[in-house]
Amino acid sequence: MNTTRSGRPALTRPDGTPLRVLVVDDDPDLAEVLSGALRYEGWQIRTAGDGASAVAAARELMPDAVVLDVMLPDTDGFAVLRALHAVKSDVCVLFLTARDAVEDRIAGITAGGDDYVTKPFSLEEVIARVRGLLRRAGMARQLEEGPRLTVGDLVMDEEAHEVTRAGELIELSPTEFELLRFLMRNPRRVLSKAQILDRVWSYDFGGRAHVVELYISYLRKKVDAGREPMIHTVRGAGYVLKPAAR
Repeated sequence: MNTTRSGRPALTRPDGTPLRVLVVDDDPDLAEVLSGALRYEGWQIRTAGDGASAVAAARELMPDAVVLDVMLPDTDGFAVLRALHAVKSDVCVLFLTARDAVEDRIAGITAGGDDYVTKPFSLEEVIARVRGLLRRAGMARQLEEGPRLTVGDLVMDEEAHEVTRAGELIELSPTEFELLRFLMRNPRRVLSKAQILDRVWSYDFGGRAHVVELYISYLRKKVDAGREPMIHTVRGAGYVLKPAAR
């Protein structure tokens, strides 16, 4: 299976070249986190901090998708969207907004946006939304053989949202599932609490590392209970998932 470094099935343009995504947000820290997560998918990423530079970057990049903040210092995202469509009419647009009023959502979709997420959001959600938009628009080719992740006797069916170990079904909450998925996409790799917070929770969850510890303990009770352990703590570094010792 062709996968990204995050373990997801790889998406490319139909001609096999990397997908092009433009991230537009005036918060440089958020833009950096978003662009890093999207670059991890193997895509070509550009960033812009205001409307004017976003349109200029779009003319150079000709993006397949744009992650666009509604509130920008020189204009709003709706005006930028109209300019982007003049540059590339079939570009997919995912709005980012701190506002969740119904009228704002309607305005975004009416302006031609394809989808939106409200802040704070999880990086996993943004990536999933962008991947979904690109696939539905026919701009992406998915290189995959199946939706399963396997580490030792632990198997995750991403499509069915089912996890088994040694053939025994394990019931997980949505957050536990996302945490285990991140661990299974990075087997034998030590993941820090900060990395886990960024990928499973929201970008601004900083300082709440105890949440990771809590959910790791939940997973251990379900995945490792009565079995050889697969989830290990690396003191001072983070956590690692690896096949059980035989």
